[in-house]
Amino acid sequence: MSSNKEIAVRVLDAVGGKENVNSVVHCATRLRFKLKDEHKADTARLNQDDDVIQVVQSGGQYQVVIGSHVSDVYRELNGVANFDGEADSKGDKGNLLNQLVDIISSIFTPFLGAMAGAGVLKGFLTLAVTLNWLAADSGVYTVLYAIADGLFTYLPVMLAFTAAKKFRTNEFLAVSLAMALVHPDITALAGQTLSFLGLPVIIGASAYTSSVIPIILAVFLQSYVERFFKKVIPSFLQIICVPLAVFLIMAPLTFIVVGPLGTILGNLLGSAYDSIYHFSPLIAGAVMGGLWQVFVMFGMHWGFVPIIMLNLSQTGVDTMVPMLLPAVLSQGGAALAVFFMTKNVKLKGLALSSTITSIFGITEPTVYGVTLPLKKPFIAACISGALGGAFIGFSQVENYTFGLVSLLSLPSFIPQDTKDLSGLIAASIGTAIAFGAAFVLTFFLRFEDQPATDASVAPAKEPAAPTESSSKERVILSSPLEGKVVPLAEVKDQVFSSGALGKGIAIEPTVGALYAPADGTITTLFPTGHAVGLTTTDGAEVLMHIGMDTVELDGKGFEVFVKQDDQVKRGDLLVKFDLDTIKAAGLSTITPIVVTNTPQYLDVMDMNQTDVLQGEDFLAIVK
Repeated sequence: MSSNKEIAVRVLDAVGGKENVNSVVHCATRLRFKLKDEHKADTARLNQDDDVIQVVQSGGQYQVVIGSHVSDVYRELNGVANFDGEADSKGDKGNLLNQLVDIISSIFTPFLGAMAGAGVLKGFLTLAVTLNWLAADSGVYTVLYAIADGLFTYLPVMLAFTAAKKFRTNEFLAVSLAMALVHPDITALAGQTLSFLGLPVIIGASAYTSSVIPIILAVFLQSYVERFFKKVIPSFLQIICVPLAVFLIMAPLTFIVVGPLGTILGNLLGSAYDSIYHFSPLIAGAVMGGLWQVFVMFGMHWGFVPIIMLNLSQTGVDTMVPMLLPAVLSQGGAALAVFFMTKNVKLKGLALSSTITSIFGITEPTVYGVTLPLKKPFIAACISGALGGAFIGFSQVENYTFGLVSLLSLPSFIPQDTKDLSGLIAASIGTAIAFGAAFVLTFFLRFEDQPATDASVAPAKEPAAPTESSSKERVILSSPLEGKVVPLAEVKDQVFSSGALGKGIAIEPTVGALYAPADGTITTLFPTGHAVGLTTTDGAEVLMHIGMDTVELDGKGFEVFVKQDDQVKRGDLLVKFDLDTIKAAGLSTITPIVVTNTPQYLDVMDMNQTDVLQGEDFLAIVK
C-alpha cells in the first residue's frame, strides 16, 4: 500500500489538480470534493487505483472513498495543496437540495469523530452505572461524564466554528455568538421573556444548549453583516470596529429574531418526524433500515443528522438511530457471507476486514468494495436491514445520545434515569436479525464470484478446455458523453438504427464535450470534427458520430483536440461541440456510439441506463 502522501498526490492529480478544486472536506471514509469541472477528473484512473475504494458523484460532490484512514490522507492533501478551507467557493452550486446537503455535511463532518466518541463514552457510562460498575457520584464518573456530555451541552460552539468556515466569516466572532447563547446567565432564564429596548427576547424552555438551527442561521447572517462592515469601515479601524459592529448587530438580532425562528423551525421539523414515526413505527423502521445505505450512497443521509440532533435537544430521546443500526450491521453480515463463499483471495480478505469495520459503523469499504459491486449481497443486506429496522421500530427503541451508528451504540439505548435494559435488548435482537438474515440471504441469492487472482487457489491438475461460457470476458467502455440514453433503434438514421454499422447505443447529450471511452488510438477523424473512430487497446473499433447530418455544418461549432493516430487515455477530451449551433441548424444532437467490428465478439450490451454521466460504465463488449 502506498503512503498517505502518495495517495494524496495521485488523488489530487486525478481530480484535475488544485486549480480544479472549489473545496474539499472529509467524513469517516471519503474525501468530498466540490470541483469546478467534474469532467476534468479522471474517474476511471481513480477507480483503478488500489488505494481508492470507489468514486461516487452525488449531491453536487465528487466523493473519493479512501477508507478509515481518510483523515490521514486529507492531512497530507492539505500539506500538498494547502487547502485548509481556503479553496475558492465559486462555481456551480447545484440545486437547492445539493446546496443543503453540502452545507450540512461541511458543518457536521469536521467534528463527527469527536461527537461519535463522546456519544459512545456516554452510553458506556450509562451501562456502567446500570450494571453497578460505577457509582453516579464517583469521581471517575463525574470526570468522564463531563467530557462525554460537554460536547453536546455546548454543541452550538462547535457548530459556530465549522459553520463560520463554511460561510467564510470570522470563526471567533461566530464562536462568541454561540457562547452568548449558552452563557449561564441566559440558560438560567430558560422559559422566560426579557426586554431589549422594549422588544421581547423569548428564551426557550431549554434555552439554546444542544441546539442546532439557531446558531447556523446566526452565523449565516453574520457572514453578510461582517462583509458589509468590512466594506464601509476604513481598514485601519477594522480590527476593533468590525467585531464591535458585528456584536452590536448580531447579538440582539440572534436573541430577538434568529433564535426564536430557529427554534420554531426545529420544532416543526421535529413534529413532522414524530408524525411520520408515530403513524407506524414498524413501517418507519423498515424504510429507514432498508434504505439507509442507499441514502448514504447519494449523500442524502446528511439531511437526517439535524433531525437526530433536534430530537435529542428537544425531548432528550431519539428514535431514528436505533432503526439505522440494522442497516449498518446487515452490510457486515452480507460481507461475512462473501468471505466464506468467494474463491478470490483478494476479495476474501477485503470481505473479512469490511465485516469488522461495519461492526464499528464504517460501511463504505463494505458497500463500495464488497456488497455493491457484487449486487446481490447489497440487496440481501438492504432486505435484512429492513427486517431488523421493522423489529426495532415496532419495539419503539429510544436512543439517548448521539454517536456513530455501530455496535458500540447499544449502551446509548439505556435511559439514565430508569436504567431500563429493554431498549438495549430489543435493539440487540433486531440487529442480530439483520446480521443473520443478511448472512443467510446472501448464501441463498448467491452472486457472480470474481475470478481467483492468487496462485494458491489455482487447480493442481491440468484445467479442462474452456467452454464458451467459461471463456467469456468483458471489455467495459465508459460513456464518452453526459446525457439521456437513447436506444440505437430509435435513432432517425437507417444505417445506425438497423445495426448495419454495429451494435451500440446513442446519447442525447446535455454537455457539448466528447471524451475517449477507453484507452486506444484515434483511427478515424473527420476534418469537420463531427465523427471520431477509436480502436481500443483491446481491439474494439468504436465509432462516435456527434449528431445527425452534422457534416453539413462543415466544422462550425466543433473544436477538435486530437489528431489522427494519436494515442489517448480513457477520459481524454476529444471534441467540444456547441449544442445550440447544432439545434439552430435544425439538426438532431443524438449521438450514436457503435462497435463497428461487432461480428468479432459474442455480444455488445448496454447497461439499461436512462441517463448517463461521462465516465460511467456504458457498454460491455463480450469476447
